[in-house]
Amino acid sequence: MIERDGHVRALRRLFSNNSVIVLLGPRGAGKTTLSREFAQRSRSNSYLFDLGSAADRARLEDPELALSNLQGLVVLDEVHRAPHIIDVVRRLLVRTWNPARFLILSSIVPDKLRQQFESLSEYSANYELPGLQSAEIPVPQANVLWLRGGLPASYSAGSDSESFEWRERYVRDFLERDIHRLTANAPTARIERFLIMLAHCHAQVWNGSELARSLGVSHHTARRYLNILQSAFIVRTLKPWRADLPRRQVKSPRVYFQDTGLLHHCLGISSLRDLERHPRSGASWEGFVLENLIRVLGGEDVQFYFWAAHTGAKVDLIARSGGQLRGFEIRRTSDPRITRSVRSALENLSLTRMDVVHAGPESFPLGRRTRAISAARLHEEL
Repeated sequence: MIERDGHVRALRRLFSNNSVIVLLGPRGAGKTTLSREFAQRSRSNSYLFDLGSAADRARLEDPELALSNLQGLVVLDEVHRAPHIIDVVRRLLVRTWNPARFLILSSIVPDKLRQQFESLSEYSANYELPGLQSAEIPVPQANVLWLRGGLPASYSAGSDSESFEWRERYVRDFLERDIHRLTANAPTARIERFLIMLAHCHAQVWNGSELARSLGVSHHTARRYLNILQSAFIVRTLKPWRADLPRRQVKSPRVYFQDTGLLHHCLGISSLRDLERHPRSGASWEGFVLENLIRVLGGEDVQFYFWAAHTGAKVDLIARSGGQLRGFEIRRTSDPRITRSVRSALENLSLTRMDVVHAGPESFPLGRRTRAISAARLHEEL
């Protein structure tokens, strides 16, 4: 098992100021494992309720009675299966005396459940657990992580074929079990087709009308399907940064699979050899690096964007924090250089820095406000 002590420490820090931590992330990312590890290290009593278990749901048939006198750490796993319990937790927190802390886990967050989590905001903090990131594995295994993705069971499989088969089961289970919890009237086969179509649009600007035509639905329905996949942490959308410039700028978001292993499954890529030869290889690597950048740079006060002009100038990722903008160009090359896009971004976007993340082994300066950063060293350089 891969130790993820940094996440245990992060939960401990958050609990120092909050009574509730809402632990979110894709199914299979390791939330249950992390919660049990955290409970084992807790100095107080701990109570674990798996709401995917009929026995534990029976224990919580009267949730207020079951939870009201508990002291210590209460873990509520798969709370999306019994969202009414969130309202009970909120009522317990309003009490003057509340001896329990709550660690609430969910792998899908439809709009109604998100609103319930927001009702806890006075007492809670959210923490998203992603799949494994580059900083958590040995550098020589980076290509394995890129191919298989960061879901621990996929990454740790005995072979590439076993990993691919695991992801096949994962996608099937998601389509058969989770989709109906996110929407009542979306046919599973259509969502599967949409997922595969979206994989071919990975790292591209969202074109809902084109996808809708191909799928035979309205563009509103296509957008709803996209929201479903976002609610399950399958994809993320990156908003465009709007600069005060006379040139025409892209106004639609970009779409990325959060896990390249799931992306590669949808593209039928099962080996590094296939990946290197695939026409979407460059886009896949861009998404892989971008996800790692977001995890390294992320914080409560950091927002992420991209920027693109219709002239072709672009910035793959902009991190905004404290009124400052830092840009990144992601290029799968071992010979990074200052491109026309980099120059244009530095001149027009008021960036404090514009760095180039590349596939080579070394990091080095490219200019006064520009550095070539090895993708293998992101967690050291940033």
